Amino acid sequence: MSTSGTDLPHAPRTPSAVDAVADAYVLRTAELDPLEATSMGLAGYDHLMTDLSPAGHEERAEADRAVLAELDGLDPVDDVDRVTLAAMRERVGLALELHEAGEPLASLNNIASPVQGLRDVFDIMPTGTVEAWENVAARLGALPDAVEGYMASLSQAAKRGNVAAIRQVTEGVRQARELADPSSSFFTTFVQGPEASAVLDDSAACQLLRGELERGAHAARAAYDRLADFLGTELAPRAPQADAVGRERYALLSRTFLGAEVDLDETYAWGLEELARVVAEQEEVARQVAGPGASVEDAVAALDADPARTLHGKDALKAWMQETSDAAVAALDGVHFDVPTPVLALECLIAPTETGGIYYTPPSDDFSRPGRMWWSVPPDVTEFNTWREKTTVYHEGVPGHHLQCGQAVYARETLNTWRRLACWVSGHGEGWALYAERLMADLGFLDDPGDRLGMLDAQRLRAARVVVDIGVHLGLEAPAQWRGGASDPRWDADKAWDFLRANVNMPESFVRFELTRYLGWPGQAPSYKVGQRLWEQTRDGARAAALARGEDFDIKAFHARALNLGSVGLEVLQGALR
Repeated sequence: MSTSGTDLPHAPRTPSAVDAVADAYVLRTAELDPLEATSMGLAGYDHLMTDLSPAGHEERAEADRAVLAELDGLDPVDDVDRVTLAAMRERVGLALELHEAGEPLASLNNIASPVQGLRDVFDIMPTGTVEAWENVAARLGALPDAVEGYMASLSQAAKRGNVAAIRQVTEGVRQARELADPSSSFFTTFVQGPEASAVLDDSAACQLLRGELERGAHAARAAYDRLADFLGTELAPRAPQADAVGRERYALLSRTFLGAEVDLDETYAWGLEELARVVAEQEEVARQVAGPGASVEDAVAALDADPARTLHGKDALKAWMQETSDAAVAALDGVHFDVPTPVLALECLIAPTETGGIYYTPPSDDFSRPGRMWWSVPPDVTEFNTWREKTTVYHEGVPGHHLQCGQAVYARETLNTWRRLACWVSGHGEGWALYAERLMADLGFLDDPGDRLGMLDAQRLRAARVVVDIGVHLGLEAPAQWRGGASDPRWDADKAWDFLRANVNMPESFVRFELTRYLGWPGQAPSYKVGQRLWEQTRDGARAAALARGEDFDIKAFHARALNLGSVGLEVLQGALR
């Protein structure tokens, strides 16, 4: 695809026929996948539940086929249309490839499958009105049917020989049992918690609604109990022991997460080189922290022992996240980025889950739900080190995900609904967020040696991910340092564990969760660092082109133009900015 000029004109544009098809597709998607509608922040679907049965998957695939057929009969009227056509054909086409390969039917892992999604959606549902709690009650009541449909899909995938590795099945059982436990289940605490109490008074109508919520929570717990039984007794015996998915399947998943095709063997070799480069830079900064001859471990120990860099408890963490985020927005706005007014607000929260993940949820279409940074704190973690995490705030906030997603949502005068709300490519989004971390270092926001070591610590983790993810799933030979030259030279979970423990400076529970994630969600974890690489290549190409024309390179304008595209596949991004 080739485009020229900027994708966002200065004046609002008249919606085109392509926009009409894209907008209609979003509405059809919302009808067929109400959980996705809630994620996008589209009102009117929060009381409904997605059909996760084989029939539901087929109906969504038919909608994908239909929209591609419609797009084939349309010509673009401008560069915005050209990007939309390229992006939709790439994204929707890949969704159909995944459907034909049976991937959606078999979805099961420790972080991004229906086991988590059916629970996690309640975190982002509105809860400020009685009507909102009526929607919660309705969705809780529909959850058991969704679980039944999910189990039917897993069964059908199993008949085709497509079952997640036993490691993922076992973790699914554990998570489902937690959600089924009447005393500690999220569903119990959610309907009985302060959010509900703040809205539902002692009136007869509210008391009836409270009863519906209690029955819905009970039904949800029972559904997860059945799911745990199903996973443990029916799926586990059919689950393979091996974690690796193989080259062919991995290549498809890698394209899905990147929106680009990369040479996997070259990328693996680059991952090893990039890891070595980051480690060398870490060692140099470590000497700035702890003195001549100090190792990275020495510097980490010194920073962890510094009370000025230590937070105690979740409340202190939440307050520090918010202060750090607010300061970054204030410093960057109008100088390095022009942040739209509705995007200035970012809400920092402690997640109700305890998995150890840190994530971002974008604002709703009308910004009534703000962008939110969530920190899921494991139960055994009570202290937090600011030197490690300042870069994470920039990753999830501004100029990372919050600026990226918020700016796309804001661009309604130019981008259609699909471009603003529905299209998300991990390599683009996570690659930008990791690019944003390094950018903040280049802009001087991480000049403190401790904070810079934290940024490098995060970069080291992301480089290590590339090595582990590709190495294990493709069955590549591990370096001799990691027992690659022995009688069993190929990467496996045990070698990967030793490798991550040596390169990831995090609590063991976090590293264990992360390894399980990489093994069960092939291709996603490398999309961060590989996406950063492709973003940097795109920027460097734009700089070289400007210099070749005898022009100064305006990096602020480059960033604005790139972010105004919304999230697209990285090949589409490069074409649009070429």
